[in-house]
Amino acid sequence: MVPESERGGGARILMVDDDPGIRDVVSDFLGRHGFTVETAGDARGMEQVLARGPVDLIVLDVMMPGEDGLSICRRLAAQNGPPVIMLSAMGEETDRIVGLELGADDYLPKPCNPRELLARVRAVLRRRHEPRGAAADGQVGAGCGFAGWWLDLVRRELRSPQGVVVNLSSGEFSLLRAFVERPQRVLTRDQLLDLARGRESEAYDRAIDVQISRLRRKLDDSAGELIRTVRSEGYMFTAKVTRSA
Repeated sequence: MVPESERGGGARILMVDDDPGIRDVVSDFLGRHGFTVETAGDARGMEQVLARGPVDLIVLDVMMPGEDGLSICRRLAAQNGPPVIMLSAMGEETDRIVGLELGADDYLPKPCNPRELLARVRAVLRRRHEPRGAAADGQVGAGCGFAGWWLDLVRRELRSPQGVVVNLSSGEFSLLRAFVERPQRVLTRDQLLDLARGRESEAYDRAIDVQISRLRRKLDDSAGELIRTVRSEGYMFTAKVTRSA
């Protein structure tokens, strides 16, 4: 019997993998922990499930027939789709970096322990649904402005100085929020991992570097004027931040 405090609260998970054995094991395990799990064997099956209604998170295999997981992940990120945890037999660092660069919120090598996957699923969902604007040193308002940009902490939207909505993955949003809540302070990679990805996440410094690179591109910050690299220490968000309730 799974304690109520550890149950999934009915969150709808989509498992996309061409291996029916893996689909069965993962869906059964997550189902026993309170999640509603749908499965698909390829991109077409995934689209059929999504057509029936939104999902809260997708667990996505990389190597599949037809459209592969990396292509699917890129497409979902462009559509501001649900968070994605990628699974791949290719567990090398470069493969993880590619997955994160394409918009994945987390990445696990196969074979993975179902309990570790469960912890990652909970961590990603918690980042997506945690109370908006809760900062370490007090309550933040509904939004933060900086250098003409606006980060809406309720809608989880980033708007450019021109008023254009810039899509952020849940990981990118959590990282940017960590910065705007702690402006003009040097944050180490370990601190950013805890703040943006959760303590359950693997201590994987390169993941933060990848997320920083993606944020800089989306903020048109190629010169590192907003997110400054502090050599041998970490990163600093240099902009003055205004907050609004």
